[in-house]
Amino acid sequence: MERSYIDIYCERTGPEHWAEPVNALTNFAFIISGLLAIRLIRARRGEAAFDIVPWLFATLICVIGLGSWLFHTQAQRWAMLADIIPIALFILIYTWYALCRFVRAPAWVCAAAVVAVLAVAMAVPPLTGFRGGSYAAALLAMLIIGGYLNFIRTHPAGGDLLLAAAVFLVSLTFRTIDEPVCQSFPLGTHFLWHLLNATVLFIVVRAMVLYGRRI
Repeated sequence: MERSYIDIYCERTGPEHWAEPVNALTNFAFIISGLLAIRLIRARRGEAAFDIVPWLFATLICVIGLGSWLFHTQAQRWAMLADIIPIALFILIYTWYALCRFVRAPAWVCAAAVVAVLAVAMAVPPLTGFRGGSYAAALLAMLIIGGYLNFIRTHPAGGDLLLAAAVFLVSLTFRTIDEPVCQSFPLGTHFLWHLLNATVLFIVVRAMVLYGRRI
């Protein structure tokens, strides 16, 4: 009996482990991104090299790659959770620390922003029909925090967050059009989402390493 499986991306045509080879293999981009972030952290001197926060984000990048690999090979509900939970954690924790370390905002502002990101993520799907509510929330957070840092505070992390937002917008576009282009391009475009998102994650972690000093 053929096993049940989750089929939401263009490349997958059956339940087999290697039914999404390109979507699966491009998850190595996250591992590379995480390792580059670790290399950058290790290059730091003194106390900065022992700051746990950048290490947390670098580790999460690798976990995101592993979770996405599992989903694109196993296509099961548990694998989907392994895919989306690390991403959600990265978005929420980064929102907190971007405000805490770049903006120097008090804890209540950081907490309110995390709640706002959660609220946007939950509201977007029922209001718009767009399944990636957490991604829309992440893009909005990068634009708001990056814009504030760049244009009001002239903080060096602002430009990085805006650059990450621009790349993420392109990445999100490729994720969104994966299904509509299936008939004309059976491979789909989800693999580009992986490659560009790995770049986005490195950019934001690099900003945290370089500019997110502990208070």
